Amino acid sequence: MAGGLLIVWHSRTGAAGAMARAAFEGGVREGPCRIVSAAEATDANMLSASGYLFCCPENLGSMTGAMKEFFDRLYYPLLGRIEGRAFATLIAAGSDGTGAERQIERIATGWRLRRVADPLIVCTHAQTPEAILAPKTLDAGTLQTCCDLGQAISGGLALGVF
Repeated sequence: MAGGLLIVWHSRTGAAGAMARAAFEGGVREGPCRIVSAAEATDANMLSASGYLFCCPENLGSMTGAMKEFFDRLYYPLLGRIEGRAFATLIAAGSDGTGAERQIERIATGWRLRRVADPLIVCTHAQTPEAILAPKTLDAGTLQTCCDLGQAISGGLALGVF
């Protein structure tokens, strides 16, 4: 992919995965867009993109371990090589989501990325062990919001706005 949007995601119970896929559906309408799991993302994926959408659930007040591992693995190899590129975030949360958001924001600040959209945090209100571990299904309006975000960022990248 030469330029365009790269969506890096991780999901445990389906909400963040659905959010990432919806953003991808919107992104491909406007320009080059690729989606890759956090476990499979490489420095080459990151270097070939013009902007990023990071999507994951919040677990225990922070981003999931798999998403953290993605950042741990690629942070130093990319340091100083992706400065100024656009980014935004999608967070699936049971109640809050701001802990995961803050972690990603700090990493993006270190990479000197440019936030181009407000954080999108989707709250599932899962508060019991059973609800937290259960597969998640998101409503059409939430998925449309994710789709719109992917479309807006991809379009902005294609037009050179970001």
